[in-house]
Amino acid sequence: MDGPRIALNKLLETMTPDRHSLDSGFFRRHATDVAQNLIGVRLTVDGVGGVIVETEAYDRTDPASHAFRGPTLANAVMFGPPAHAYVYHSYGIHWCLNFVCGPELGAAVLIRALEPTDGVEIMSARRRTTDPLKLCAGPGRLCQALAITRASHNGLPLDEPPFALSRARSAGNVASGRRIGITKGAETPWRFGLAGSPYLSRPF
Repeated sequence: MDGPRIALNKLLETMTPDRHSLDSGFFRRHATDVAQNLIGVRLTVDGVGGVIVETEAYDRTDPASHAFRGPTLANAVMFGPPAHAYVYHSYGIHWCLNFVCGPELGAAVLIRALEPTDGVEIMSARRRTTDPLKLCAGPGRLCQALAITRASHNGLPLDEPPFALSRARSAGNVASGRRIGITKGAETPWRFGLAGSPYLSRPF
């Protein structure tokens, strides 16, 4: 009798919503709040990913934001509802993954780096490296490791597959500083990360 009962309990566990999952309300806040609170959150795409250790915030008033000049076909997702993925091609070289957020339209958080934890072998094959420090350190590497593309992921809701977001652990000491790779608004200290993490794209 114990066998069927254990099996039933395991089935019920899989059917119970994850109390640690992030809902859309998490993203209905200012981009800087979301960017800081994403540090320590586990992100997976089709079961592959890790713990977010670095982010950057952008809002519509920010001259460095894609939304600064208003809505276009390319940035339309930023002017839609929060908790959706906004994917763009950076310098025509690599994809960048952003999470739309904010009570106002036109805000998003760039996911800059992960600590790889799930599907490391898959990420290594995609990135053609076994060095864990080079799998997801930087938005381009991250998207390659998670197989993120605009065609496949732009506009998708973050609270549904293939995305999964959950609170993995305490964020620890979150550092902040100027953002990377921009000229306009470069002094704005809206880059956030897990202080001392070896998985950052660049130390603070």
